Amino acid sequence: MPFQNQKHYGITSLISLAPPKHIDCIHTQKLVEAMKPSGVLEDEEELNHRLVVLGKLNNLVNEWISELAESKNLPPSAVVNVSGKIFTFGSYCLGVHTKGADTDAVSVAPRHVERSDSFQSFFEKLKHQEEIKNLRAVEDAYVPVVKFEFDGFEIDLVFARPSVQTVADNLGLGDDWHLGSLDRRCILSLNGESCVFRQTCISCFFGQGVCIVPVCHRDGFR
Repeated sequence: MPFQNQKHYGITSLISLAPPKHIDCIHTQKLVEAMKPSGVLEDEEELNHRLVVLGKLNNLVNEWISELAESKNLPPSAVVNVSGKIFTFGSYCLGVHTKGADTDAVSVAPRHVERSDSFQSFFEKLKHQEEIKNLRAVEDAYVPVVKFEFDGFEIDLVFARPSVQTVADNLGLGDDWHLGSLDRRCILSLNGESCVFRQTCISCFFGQGVCIVPVCHRDGFR
């Protein structure tokens, strides 16, 4: 199919769908090696630590959703089965984040959870976690967000609630099926993750070499 006739999102189509050439991959690797001595890139130890922190946050979200289901008098069978999920987006999800960069994430909860709950009961739950510091809520922002530092990592957490009874582990947000039942703020919260999903698909198809350019531009040549 000609490139001009392919479906695209936004006002204009992609500049090019051509994969990187072999020489592009070589230059990408040279850029990575040149940046390593400056300490810009996250090392494996820090990356693993970040993954552990995100896992802990995901567990907290699921604990809170179960507690909330019980407090709202959902049937015992529903309380046992309800769950939520943390999705990351932004530079971390694309693999172009720098050492010490914050993590953008969205907490996706089932339909019995209200947005106000995330700024009330979940906010209170976060307050009681020893590893969480500098906790603050920006509820009146264009995209409402809870900001905090979790065991040394800055996290910006937004909220979305699709019309599902529980958020399955294999739930993906790449398709637009979930948008019909969402309010405007939930759509805005999911917008970053959905865009990253599409960008990740392109990156996986073309190869990881396309991802280093934003890092180099932001930190290597500013």
